[in-house]
Amino acid sequence: MPPPERLPAMLVPRMRGAGFLFAGVWLLILVQTVEDAWANPDRELGLASIAATAVFGATYFLLLSRGWARMRSSGKLGVSAREAVLGLLVLVALTALVVPGAGTSGFNTVYFVCAYAAFALPVRPALAVFVVLIGGVALLGRFVPGWSDLEGTAIGSFFAAVATLGTSRLIARGRQLAAAQQDLARLAVTEERARFSRDLHDLLGHSLTVITLKAELAGRLLDVDVDRARTEVADVERLARTALTDVRAALEGYREVSLGTEVAGARQALAAAGITANLPGSVEEVPAEAQELFGWAVREGVTNVVRHSGARTCWVSVSSSCVVVADDGCGPRPGVGGSGLAGLSSRAKEAGAAVTVGRSEHGGFELAVRR
Repeated sequence: MPPPERLPAMLVPRMRGAGFLFAGVWLLILVQTVEDAWANPDRELGLASIAATAVFGATYFLLLSRGWARMRSSGKLGVSAREAVLGLLVLVALTALVVPGAGTSGFNTVYFVCAYAAFALPVRPALAVFVVLIGGVALLGRFVPGWSDLEGTAIGSFFAAVATLGTSRLIARGRQLAAAQQDLARLAVTEERARFSRDLHDLLGHSLTVITLKAELAGRLLDVDVDRARTEVADVERLARTALTDVRAALEGYREVSLGTEVAGARQALAAAGITANLPGSVEEVPAEAQELFGWAVREGVTNVVRHSGARTCWVSVSSSCVVVADDGCGPRPGVGGSGLAGLSSRAKEAGAAVTVGRSEHGGFELAVRR
């Protein structure tokens, strides 16, 4: 499973475009800084401040837009801690170069430093940066003559920092939700594949086993009893059509099994295999909610008797809470388990029942499902 910070390829260009827009639109705040620097009587100092402002804006734009497209599931930019700290130091150094020529409007750059800290750092380090920068600006406004308007800048920086941190958290929640939805979608696909594989095995395994037995029987009867052979061939055709219908139903997810139908099918399968069948005459005592699960148990148990047991007799008994399929064949083989029993166990677990296997009282194999 890919890590949650990896975006689908189709979303990367969109995220990069959003990063360019988000990083670029707020740079308009620096227009006032450039105007104040241009109005500075000291032309060289003013031009130096304008140049520093341009470099600051370009650096901020590059840092934020590059990291935005690699946004992590935590809501942080896709940059390492080292890159984040280095980026902050560069932005703070450029701020120090902007302020001498632009005056108090040069501190507008603090908005951007706080925004980058909110997106690039974990919450606690980001809060520490906010306290240092905003507290420093507030102290300068209070104690440096002529810089009293910096108190407003400090308040604005505070709200900008809180808003940016909130946006970071919102992005984090959205991305985590998207990752969870992707995990749920993958899980749903996996479960559907498992369901179809289980149904296909349980449905076709039984049908193909009976078809094979009846085809072999029809072949043996061709030279002995043509009418009986025709009957067996007709049964093969009917079973093949039924199997095709079952597969279609499995594909659509609507396949249901009836205990009464499975008992009748077991009678045919055992007869075709030459195995004596001791089956219940009625299944009415089985509750409706257990009919399907018990039907699957009869199908799986009888299929295994026909295929693997070498038995002469098969017993199927049902009650309101239990179904048992037993034979007098070779008995259980240690360490051997098939996908059919695994599928039946899965169905039983979903229904709050349990599957047990072992040696029957007749010396063969016994499969039981109990509610």
